[in-house]
Amino acid sequence: MQPPTLWDWETGQKVVLASIERPENCAWVEEPTVSPDGERVAVLASLEAGGFTALVNGEPWENSFDKVWQPRFSPDGRFTAIVQRDGMWTVAVDGQPWEENFDYVWNTQFSARGDVVAACIQSGGEYGVCADGQPWENLFANGSQPTLTADGKSAALVVQTASLKPADLDAFQAGVFSVAVNGQAWDATFVNCWTPEFDAQGAHVAAQVRTTLYDYTIAVDGRIWSESYDCMWEPRFNPATGKVVAPVRAKGAWGLAQDGQIIWEPVFAQCWHQVISQDGRNIAAIVAPAFGEFTVAVNAKPWSIRFPEVTDLVIGRGGERVAALGNKENAEWRVLVDGRTWPGVWDMAWRPVIGPDGAHVAVKVEKNGRQSLLVDGRPYPREFDRLCDPVFSPDGAKLLIRAIDKGACVRIVADVAQA
Repeated sequence: MQPPTLWDWETGQKVVLASIERPENCAWVEEPTVSPDGERVAVLASLEAGGFTALVNGEPWENSFDKVWQPRFSPDGRFTAIVQRDGMWTVAVDGQPWEENFDYVWNTQFSARGDVVAACIQSGGEYGVCADGQPWENLFANGSQPTLTADGKSAALVVQTASLKPADLDAFQAGVFSVAVNGQAWDATFVNCWTPEFDAQGAHVAAQVRTTLYDYTIAVDGRIWSESYDCMWEPRFNPATGKVVAPVRAKGAWGLAQDGQIIWEPVFAQCWHQVISQDGRNIAAIVAPAFGEFTVAVNAKPWSIRFPEVTDLVIGRGGERVAALGNKENAEWRVLVDGRTWPGVWDMAWRPVIGPDGAHVAVKVEKNGRQSLLVDGRPYPREFDRLCDPVFSPDGAKLLIRAIDKGACVRIVADVAQA
């Protein structure tokens, strides 16, 4: 598939698939999945003759399988799924399975361009990562929480470096968990490891670790910060400086630390899900200035609005726009942008999307079973049965709407100013 700069951005509507109804030779089909450019729609299907396959724009894969699950389009437009034959699992890409098979496969991931497809594997009771059909040479007693670099050349996985006997608390407290990068585990082991994260260049990995039952810190390439904390959340690399920022709990309150030094004083009842602008100058996080009262703080300054729940925090490339969702009473969702609440209350809302130049914000919302878009707080003048997340054009002037309505899959390109 072409990169977004070469997608069809001519304003108008195109019917990609006239009907997503179950074909005659299928016992049932699952919900459709749409490609990033909106030109392909795929469904997993159970065949009446037995077995499973996928239909892409209505055309079945050449191969069928005993089981198929986790359908995902790669960023380059290839349709992937995890498939099983004869009790063994692998990944199929546009219907072609990898040659290698495993006892189990899960969590398909992609490089930023989509040219690399990777997944977690279990083989012979050991765990690792397989990328484009090539599994790690070294596998481990356990593995979880995979992450892939943007270029797809490296993968990291939380691993258990040694087996534990039942109830062997001494061995557990001595530390048997670490992070493996491309099959090579760090020299250091810990009581626990979580959420490994690569830097922008894919050269370094940070993870939150527990060094004792009571002490938490961050390890970067296996080396821990000089400071420990009562608790912490996942780290993020500053894309401009390469420094690591993580929420930490100290003396009963939460703040942010960078490379082991406090940069947001611990004054919050909670602080997590931090996001950093591309220039590294602006950091936003979901915080609770008081127990049960959540909002967003930008550079340690909280917004005045409060909600029982705040989720899906995003920041623009330049840090000039910050958006999130607020929720009251489980089904009263509101869109929060730059410290203000957009008009409208929704049964459901999804992660906001900020345009590449920061000039516009779009959000998918649902009310009374119908889905639509908000663009800069204005409702888009049409509702759908189902929507995918909106996509801005590279210049930010147009919006790609991928939707299913009245049984048809449609692709709409709209001018943002008129949406």
